[in-house]
Amino acid sequence: MNININDIKNGMTIIMDGKLCQIVEFQHVKPGKGAAFVKMKLKNLKTGSIVEDTYNTNIKVEKAHVDRKPMQYLYNTGDTYVFMDTNTYEQVEIPESKLEDEKKFLKENLEISIDFYEGEIIGIELPEKIEFEVVETTDATKGNTTNNAQKDATIETGYTLKVPMFISQGEHIIVSTKDGKYSSRA
Repeated sequence: MNININDIKNGMTIIMDGKLCQIVEFQHVKPGKGAAFVKMKLKNLKTGSIVEDTYNTNIKVEKAHVDRKPMQYLYNTGDTYVFMDTNTYEQVEIPESKLEDEKKFLKENLEISIDFYEGEIIGIELPEKIEFEVVETTDATKGNTTNNAQKDATIETGYTLKVPMFISQGEHIIVSTKDGKYSSRA
């Protein structure tokens, strides 16, 4: 299905120059002199590379039909992550190389979505915010009472992030999966 380049949105999956890409971000530019154009940052879903380019506003792009299935994360076996379709109980294995950013937020029984294009897995969609238990944290330093003082904390998946000084080991916190930062207490 072809759409006008003016109708694109962040996160949309398109076929650009024969390659399956996801729009990371875009900007419509209307200079004072000359024709308007669109600046796009595209992520190639096969290779993972990100390319920035400019396009005329009169072109059409092909929107890729992506199937999204709700799944549940079960476990990992070192270099493979196993997910289960919650309706059919069918299991799907995804290699660690396809989950570079997402793997730090995967915990058992987490409900996610897996995107398929023509039967091939192209990625996973995590919830925007996830609750984790803090398994290790550094002690607050005496005298470090500046505004927004933070310390390191490790969550149950092994990921380390900055948290406010009042968070202690064993507490549950909410983490944003978009930027990997502390959001709030659970």
